Order: sequence, then C-alpha cells, then structure tokens
Amino acid sequence: MSQLITAKSLYDLLGTPDLRIADTRFDLTNLDAGRQVYDSGHIPGAIFFDLDKDLSGPLDLHGGRHPLPDINVFAEELGKRGVSNNHQVVVYDDGDSMFAGRLWWMLRYLGLNNTRVLDGGFKAWSASGYSSSLNHPLYPTSTFVPSPRHSMVVDRNFVLKNIENKKVLLIDARAGERYSGEVEPIDPVAGHIPSAINLPYEDNLHAGRFLVSEKLRQRFAIAQEADEVVVYCGSGVTATHNILALEEVGFTSAKLYVGSWSDWVSYDDAPVATSQKISD
Repeated sequence: MSQLITAKSLYDLLGTPDLRIADTRFDLTNLDAGRQVYDSGHIPGAIFFDLDKDLSGPLDLHGGRHPLPDINVFAEELGKRGVSNNHQVVVYDDGDSMFAGRLWWMLRYLGLNNTRVLDGGFKAWSASGYSSSLNHPLYPTSTFVPSPRHSMVVDRNFVLKNIENKKVLLIDARAGERYSGEVEPIDPVAGHIPSAINLPYEDNLHAGRFLVSEKLRQRFAIAQEADEVVVYCGSGVTATHNILALEEVGFTSAKLYVGSWSDWVSYDDAPVATSQKISD
C-alpha cells in the first residue's frame, strides 16, 4: 500500500468512523506558528500535534535536538486524543511533508501500519477547493498500546561501528551545502558523517508533491546494493521523509538515526567529514 494519499481520497474518507487526521504544521523559526495556523483553519476533524511538545522528548546533553518522546507517554497522549491501534491515521503539514513524515514514522515505529501522509499537505487540500474547519474535535478516549519496532532505529554507536562497512549505506537527508560543510545554520559543527552520501529530502518532491515511483526508484537505486540503509538529517525529522520515499519504492527496512547530526556532533571525538577533508 502506498504511504501517500491524495486530497481527493482523503476528502472521500471524511466521516469514516475509524479515521483520524493529524495536523503537524510547524515552523522551526516560530515555534507557535503551527498551533496558530491550525487554529485559523485545518482539515475537518484534524487533531494538532506539535513537533516540540508532542513529537519530541526533553533535550539532554546527547540525543539530538528532537529526541523521541517517552514511548508510553506518547502512547497515552494518542489515546487521550482518540487514536487507538485500530484507527487509520492520515498525517499532513503545510506541504512538503517534513513534519508529517516524523509522525508517520513514529506511528509506524509504535506498530500502527495503517498511517499515510497527505501528498502536498494542507496546500494541496486548499488548492483542491476543499473547506477548512475551525472546530477542535473531541474524540472519545481510546487506548493505544505501543509495540515498538526497535529494528527501525539505530544509535550513534551503530553508525560509528559501521562507518567503513560498505554494506551499510548511510544517507544524509540535509541540504547539500550543510552536508558539504559550507554552511551550518543550526548545529555547532559543519559537515557530515564520514562515508555518508547526500540525498536531500527536498529532491523527493516536485511542486510540493512526491515524485512518481519510477523517479524515486531511480533516485534511491544505490540502496539496492546495501544490506542495510540508515538515514539521518539534522535532528531526526527530515530523514523520515527519505524513509517514506524509500518505502514508496519497496525499500521497507531503512533505519533512522534518531539523534542524527545534532547528536553526532554533541560528542567531542566524533569524526566529521566535509567536501575537502575528513577530521578526527
């Protein structure tokens, strides 16, 4: 089954008893913007999830800028908002699916397979002429029992151990200039993890929609040569966009380095590569 759904298909599902819609719009430069745009209008029936408050755990010295929240706490919150293991969930953000991908991945990590991302997000919904709502839905409390798939994640030690392993493909989902070390607007160190290749998540899209399967398959063809695929980004958010794209073309076992670059460079001894050199 495709991990994507069109605005038309979602519209046709509205009112289905087992449907839950999640709004994950967010702005890294204005942390209140997501809630504000949700309050000003959202897809009917949508529940709001905040990247920092709901989809991330407390910050620590290590673990990255967006560590996963406590599994049981998040599962309890899902239940409070009316999401159970028996629901189908459609996730959306403002358009490029970078935040929607995070919740999509988290739900699958916790065992909920029936979850999809609205291709094109709220922009596609609005462009299709569908109405928005100001109502904050209150669903009956449910129970969500997490069944975490630990094989979907790797940590720093795994990456460090496999830097020179030719059978482990490490993909950096950040923009090319951050990967090369030319700029680093967020984290204290610029560059990338040695041996990683750069496949920016933005290139999965054309005009805000995911590329057709044939083009995605060509883009990730190198994954066919690897025994394992690990994806990272700055903080474990946009990497999920690449994992979704990989899933769309049949690569179903890509793993997420949740802490990603922000975790990697929190260690003083982390090896760092740029386009010019590798330093230890």
